[in-house]
Amino acid sequence: MNRIWLLLAPAALLTSGLLTYLMRRFALAHGILDLPNARSSHTTATPRGGGLAIVATTTLALLVLAVLGIVPLNLCMALLVGGVAVAAVGFLDDRRRLAPRWRLAVHTFAAMWAVAWVGGLDAVQVGQSVVHLGWVGKALAVLGVVWVVNLFNFMDGIDGLAAGEALFVACAGALLAAGAGSSGVAAAAWVFAWACAGFLVWNWPPARIFLGDVGSGYLGYVVIVLALAESTTRPTAIWEWFILGSLFFVDSTLTLLRRLFRGERVYEAHRQHAYQRLSRRWGSHLRVTCLVLGIGAAWLLPLSLLAARWPPFALNAVLAAALPVLLGCVLLGAGRRRD
Repeated sequence: MNRIWLLLAPAALLTSGLLTYLMRRFALAHGILDLPNARSSHTTATPRGGGLAIVATTTLALLVLAVLGIVPLNLCMALLVGGVAVAAVGFLDDRRRLAPRWRLAVHTFAAMWAVAWVGGLDAVQVGQSVVHLGWVGKALAVLGVVWVVNLFNFMDGIDGLAAGEALFVACAGALLAAGAGSSGVAAAAWVFAWACAGFLVWNWPPARIFLGDVGSGYLGYVVIVLALAESTTRPTAIWEWFILGSLFFVDSTLTLLRRLFRGERVYEAHRQHAYQRLSRRWGSHLRVTCLVLGIGAAWLLPLSLLAARWPPFALNAVLAAALPVLLGCVLLGAGRRRD
């Protein structure tokens, strides 16, 4: 199994990188460009839709892993069908803007499909106890999938950030899953991470191509489905994955709630997230992306490992991760209307 991982990892990296290059050439030739406007964080017309390379590479790798019996059928079905559905509606939205209700309908279908195959939050660790949630956990899981799909779209606003975050979370999640003996989740997360890395070669600041909705929603879908799949066997797993992605979860949620409170259309583009404000203050996408990944590696990963090692302290680790992030987002003005 390890030898197969060693072969598939660089293969995923090279395949994704090559497909991204081809997508960039195609987008330039056919005018598929993200044009800057008053709500953009970029200043030059840039090809978009490069996330399709991640979708294609991950799909092919998952099929290989499933045929070899490494990734179980239920996880493969959840990731392939639901992931392609999310990517497809994102691709259509990239070409011509779809009404939000159609995107939401497809995202909800994908969420229900994922929960049907891998299960919901049937049990979670709360202090010394394991709480069994039953159908409530399944409903929360569906809502969680829809939210994470959309928050990755919200957080895909500066060069390298969304793909870099997905790379970090997938690598760390693969480490945690492998340590717990969940080889199927670990293998799926590992090849997905390398597919993100191949795209990131072209998306690293200054980006030469953007993910597009075809890629951003897909990243969120794969991350949350892997987290749910792991949580079916370990009640602390959902907390571990939440900790890893807490920078994205907190910034997007706080910004959304503030905009909802003001009665704004939350599905419209804006520049009110904390990371967007910081990138304007620093005048650099690179510094913000590196900061997010650095915090993840130096602070969030150790806390996630702590939650995995000592389950009764999992919620304490969540608070230790989320509260400083929340404070930072508040100080940066996440969701505030004006700079």
